[in-house]
Amino acid sequence: MTENRLASSTSPYLLQHKDNPVHWYPWGPEALAAAKAENKPILLSVGYAACHWCHVMAHESFEDTSTADVMNRLFINIKVDREERPDIDQIYMKALHALGEQGGWPLTMFLTSDGEPFWGGTYYPKEAKWGHPAFVDMLEAVSRTYHTDRDRIETNRAGLLEALKTEITPTAPIDRSLMMAAGERLLSLYDPEHGGIKGAPKFPQASILDLIWRTGLRAGNDKAKETFLHTLRQISNGGIYDHLKGGIARYSVDHLWLVPHFEKMLYDNGQYLDHLVTAYLATGEDLFRNRIEETFGWLLDEMRMEGGAFAASLDADSEGVEGKFYVWTAEEITEVLGEEDAALFARAYDVSPEGNWEDVTILNRLKASSLTAKDEARLARLRKKLLDRRSRRIRPGLDDKILADWNGLTIAALARAARFVSRESCLEAARTAYGFIMETMIRDDRLGHSWRNGRLLLPGFASDYANMMNAALALAEACPEDAMTYIADAEMLGKVLVQDYRTKEGAFYLTAADAEGLIVRPVTSADEATPNPNSMAALAFAKLYILTGKTEYRDLADKVLIALSADIPKNVFATASLLTAFDTRTNGRLAVVVAPSGSDPNPFLKVLSKAVDPALHCLVLESTDDLPEDHPAKGKNTLEDKPTIYLCREGACSFPMTRRKELEEALTVIP
Repeated sequence: MTENRLASSTSPYLLQHKDNPVHWYPWGPEALAAAKAENKPILLSVGYAACHWCHVMAHESFEDTSTADVMNRLFINIKVDREERPDIDQIYMKALHALGEQGGWPLTMFLTSDGEPFWGGTYYPKEAKWGHPAFVDMLEAVSRTYHTDRDRIETNRAGLLEALKTEITPTAPIDRSLMMAAGERLLSLYDPEHGGIKGAPKFPQASILDLIWRTGLRAGNDKAKETFLHTLRQISNGGIYDHLKGGIARYSVDHLWLVPHFEKMLYDNGQYLDHLVTAYLATGEDLFRNRIEETFGWLLDEMRMEGGAFAASLDADSEGVEGKFYVWTAEEITEVLGEEDAALFARAYDVSPEGNWEDVTILNRLKASSLTAKDEARLARLRKKLLDRRSRRIRPGLDDKILADWNGLTIAALARAARFVSRESCLEAARTAYGFIMETMIRDDRLGHSWRNGRLLLPGFASDYANMMNAALALAEACPEDAMTYIADAEMLGKVLVQDYRTKEGAFYLTAADAEGLIVRPVTSADEATPNPNSMAALAFAKLYILTGKTEYRDLADKVLIALSADIPKNVFATASLLTAFDTRTNGRLAVVVAPSGSDPNPFLKVLSKAVDPALHCLVLESTDDLPEDHPAKGKNTLEDKPTIYLCREGACSFPMTRRKELEEALTVIP
């Protein structure tokens, strides 16, 4: 075996480093055994394929022979893809936070030969700058301390291990006042002019946006709802959005949504798509409808893999330069479009000879005033010309691994979009991706996490189960003819989640009971760029209760929320998705549309399609006879053989409604 052991990895991120002169190991017992045998500390480097600063550190240090020589002499070096191994990333990122560091990637941690952390940071420059020591100087100092000052190492090690312990302390159930107070607190952090959290950088913060929308609905707070919509408008017009092809980048480095870090992540775009659907339902604005269509097109054209599931990410860099694929000069735009068309395009998309970022232009419509329909049609043609020119550039790298949890978020959004914007192709894409995950990434009812080149990483994580449960339930609502099949899938996934991941308090560990042993078994209530797996599990079980009436699912959702309720007042910023799950659990409603064969439920469905409450769910059935025995709509069928609707909540249903106006009036009452 070569001294760099990454060549047989499936992760595109690890394969990016397979030719480094660093003697990288993948995570595993071989690396830990080598650290023990050679009496060396471990240098753990965690990143992901689309990460710009990961590339910078790689080019500066990991590809440099002299730096690699120091690393190889002093450390056992382990490289981890945080997307493939979120369990490892979560443990050591938490350790970094305990050291008082903000966190980020690349994550650079120093461990004992047992994998226990004692020091760390993020990006280290090759030469000393920005208050950071030179990477090699820092390596020499850490190694020297490790071998000569064991008391200091032991103090750090013991303190960090203590910080990594997770104590779940169930308290009283969450109440509505906590949710409303959290929404108000988060709303106060928002930038009234530009949207998003005040200051820079700006992240989409999907879980927080969800909560702000829901609290706005529950409180009748128009300011909260407008904050959600304004933020979506700014993102959709900003440079963070790809105006030629669709989809958003990871975040904006400024306070304007203008300059992104250009990587495009599947999870961001799945959540963005879901928000666009809500915004379109609430406003009917063409902006949101267009962004739905464009982002869906990007997913199909650039992210869909053979078999129909979606790849993880597109890189920030191409040709070694961040954003090079996406930016323009005024001269190139004029060359492609001609002077007259280029002038119109420049006014709409903030194009100038001096550029708006490092002498080039990031296309955006943050400054554009409203244009005529004729001008918009003309701009659409011009965008196609520029897209054709861009397609000839060297493309950013694609991380083509398929992650079950990120696909779950995207499938659920596509299924919801298909219901409300009537795109059959959108529903077909959701069903095909779902079918790939459930057919290719399951072994003996156990879901895997990552698939690439015919290799499946098993067992999966709690996030995989929870997100795919929610995907199944979204498809159950979008596909009436197969609703019970999708619900059965969600029940099967939930059974395994409870069996293999549940804590004694009722929350869920990230890792399965039989997964590889780590220094701790991670469990979290904190959101990252995606909602945390406990929130998604509580949401899925709450939806299962709403759709099936089975009280066991209500109890499972409640136990998650009670188990982690003490964490919410400590940090509402990081636990917004727990409150979103609580909202569905307590305010969830089910519209049961009973439409005998040959009858037309569309008048009811058109009313429901305008509902902006994400806690309102729908089942369309020919008969309720096959519903579970505990379901409140069981046995409630049609009146006079007409399509009939029942609104059900907390084990009880409304009177039967056969007229559209009755349903409209009932829906005006928002819990």
